Parts: sequence; C-alpha cells; structure tokens
Amino acid sequence: MIETLSGIIQKKTPHFIVINVGGIGLRCACSITTLQNLPKEGEKCNISTYLHVREDVLDLYGFVLEEERQAFLLLIGISGIGPKLALTILSGMDTIRLKDKIVSGDVSALTSIPGVGPKTAKRIIIELKDKFIKMDSDSLGFEESNESESRLVKDAIQALVSLGYKQQIASRVLRQMEKEGKVEGDLATMIKQALAKIG
Repeated sequence: MIETLSGIIQKKTPHFIVINVGGIGLRCACSITTLQNLPKEGEKCNISTYLHVREDVLDLYGFVLEEERQAFLLLIGISGIGPKLALTILSGMDTIRLKDKIVSGDVSALTSIPGVGPKTAKRIIIELKDKFIKMDSDSLGFEESNESESRLVKDAIQALVSLGYKQQIASRVLRQMEKEGKVEGDLATMIKQALAKIG
C-alpha cells in the first residue's frame, strides 16, 4: 500500500524514525543498518517501506537499502517470524552475512541473534537456503564473484564506513568497481580508487 516515503526526518531514535511527509509525521521502525545510513534530524530522506496490517494496528517499517527490504520480506514469509523479529535479525546481521550464514547452514551464527532459537534458525535455513543459492548475482546485493574479491570488497566497504562515509554509498561504489573489473590489488589501492570515485 505504501511503497516509499520521501520527507524530512523529524525524529530519530535507536529503534525508529518519524518522517514528516506533507505535514504528517509517520513513524517507521528501522533496523540498526538503516538507522546508521539515514541522515540526521532535519534532513531529507527517501526510504522504501513495508506496511504491516493487523486488526488494530498499522505498523510501518522503513529501509534505506532495497536488498534489506527484500531480505525482510523473505523472512516474514517464514512461519513464526513476524516483522519485529525480522527487523531484529537484520539489526543483528547485515544482509550479505545473513545470506552467507544461511547458505552455509550456520545455525550457531543465527542463534547468536536475540530472539532466534535453534528451531527458528533451522526453519530459516530450510526455507531460504535454496532461494538464496538460486538467486542471480544482483539479488539482495550479494556478489557471486570469487571469494578473494568478495572479501576485499567487504573489507573496503567497512574501511570507508570507518572513515565516515555512509555504507550505502560505499557499497554502491565498490560493487560498481567490481562489476567493471576494477577490483584488484591490495586494500589500500582499492580504497584510494573508491575515494577518487566518491570525489
């Protein structure tokens, strides 16, 4: 029903934001990843959303990264996992790592997330493992390149984030470089090239 929102961040908390859209303040629950990638209060933002409808409540969930929204939708499609638990899972593990742990069948990694027990972890793996394996390289932002390149890209993204750049920007630049075949050399060289692209 509500696919996207564009407005001014009126309030930002550790668990949700309030976006002023045309004079109306809309509350959106967000993961830690989304909250970290959103601008400060008083600034404009654009987010993808999911509206969860219950008998007496309408809950909005917001996402900066589309791959996170896709992962969220896959998670709530599993019996026993509601929107709040799905958001907790995405706050405890980014989408790239989540996919890796599900494909490898790592139950212990999933149960390290608050609220996820062994049964739930096994259910997630059973229902999503094949879907993730069959997805093309662009789905959920997961790369199917060789392991050394993927590791290098992840390390470079984290390095840029530590330098103060938003994860969404860092991810977009590094993954574009990877698609163009420019992911090579050492980490320092990659970071310099990425910084040049960011400008």
